Amino acid sequence: MFPSGEAALLHDTVEDTDTSYQEIVDNFGAVVADIVMEVTDDKSLAKAERKEKQVEKIPKISTEAKLVKLADKLYNLRDLNRCTPEGWTQQRVQEYFAWAKRVTGQIVGVNPVLEGKLNQLYEDRNV
Repeated sequence: MFPSGEAALLHDTVEDTDTSYQEIVDNFGAVVADIVMEVTDDKSLAKAERKEKQVEKIPKISTEAKLVKLADKLYNLRDLNRCTPEGWTQQRVQEYFAWAKRVTGQIVGVNPVLEGKLNQLYEDRNV
């Protein structure tokens, strides 16, 4: 597999489990671990601050990490279109779409196919 593919599969591992950066290095190598860390949120921050950090950080991350971010947001947005999570209002879904566009809208030329699919979702939602 290629590093961004492995990182895509592991992208939430550090923030959602007890897995450490070093464990990813030991099992998948430093390149994959570094990509994972680029897209890992700091769970010690409040949710709103974490979301804003993603917007601020996106221009500075590697191309590989941007690819992971595009794929992750596309999956999340398609999932939201398919099934609204329990307790989410349509306003919250729309706000998530708007925030996701702030993140992914800064990624241009990394993967035109993913970018096009995301842009279509935003257009369909009038975001």
